[in-house]
Amino acid sequence: MCRGLVGLDGKVRGSEGGEPAGLVIGAAPVRLWGMTSQERLRRALARAGLGLADPGHAGSLVILRADWALDESLVKALVARPGACLVSDTGEAVAAHVASQVAGDSAAACARLEAGEVPAGCSAAGAEALVPAYNAALRKRAPPLLARLTPESLASVERRMFDGSYKGVTDFVTKYVWPRPAQAATKLCALAGMTPNQVTAIGAVLTLAAFWLFWTGHFGWGLAAAWAMTFLDTVDGKLARVTLTSSKVGNVFDHGIDLVHPPFWWWAWVVGLQAGPHALANPYLVILVVVGGYVAQRIEEGVFLSAFKLEMHAWRRFDSAFRLVTARRNPNLVLLTLAALAGRPDAGMEAVAVWTAICLVVHFVQIVQAAAARRRGPITSWMAG
Repeated sequence: MCRGLVGLDGKVRGSEGGEPAGLVIGAAPVRLWGMTSQERLRRALARAGLGLADPGHAGSLVILRADWALDESLVKALVARPGACLVSDTGEAVAAHVASQVAGDSAAACARLEAGEVPAGCSAAGAEALVPAYNAALRKRAPPLLARLTPESLASVERRMFDGSYKGVTDFVTKYVWPRPAQAATKLCALAGMTPNQVTAIGAVLTLAAFWLFWTGHFGWGLAAAWAMTFLDTVDGKLARVTLTSSKVGNVFDHGIDLVHPPFWWWAWVVGLQAGPHALANPYLVILVVVGGYVAQRIEEGVFLSAFKLEMHAWRRFDSAFRLVTARRNPNLVLLTLAALAGRPDAGMEAVAVWTAICLVVHFVQIVQAAAARRRGPITSWMAG
């Protein structure tokens, strides 16, 4: 029997007994995002707080088959459900949490699971029985990934895995323009061994470059740097999710940059305009609206979340659709890009100011409507049902 749990660094943790441990059995004939399926599943187990054990482990055992691709949420759900066995749509057993009372026969459990059979003492459960289709964190409704890994299925599995890492409610550039090129870039980064934080760091440099170029009136080059940054902003998060390498530090690094930089870009754009042939008649008013409006809009979203325990843009279909175009970074960049191409960068910033003011009013109305709706009962996302 195993005398301890082996961590990903090879060190033994814990001791023989009833504490759950993880075990990956079998192998896949393909690599996912540049890594073996075994490695990816070990990362999922580690992120769920489990060490690794051999088949003779005496306590509860979460056993995963490496010839199947499993969503991380399914691994976490199994950890919390002793006695559950995850089965495919055809009834084939894929993973199981063998409870402590039968873990002494864990080798037999592994053998049954490898044969696609439910281990003794476990009850079969489908993917959606373990994990609801609605993902509140990503604001989307999609069943958790569960697919057999073969050379023929690899492309479709990686695409489903990438699509599954995407937020369901976001702006139209991120949702409709970036996905396929971002998937290709994510795969290249994974194969090159780049970390999400390295991608974010490159984006941070581009953020500063865009600010300086806007400030000095080089709007075309500034937009090129800004769009490159927004593209990498999509890649870093997806890279973290598909390779299971996200961290609290990386999350703060990425989201901190995302939250802070947009108003500085708009301010720099106005400064750049004032030094050239397209100076604004009321630059201070424009700065007040676009910068103050950005801050106020974030406050409105925070008020909605605090008051109703729900993201503003995930409430109704209208709210999700309006998020596609609301006055956030990417829709504003589209306005500025179109204006710059037309030779009127000043008109672009004026359009951003007008659209920001309109969105502020819309968000205020959303808060008022939600407050009225709550009087009739709790409000929930339209995707949850």
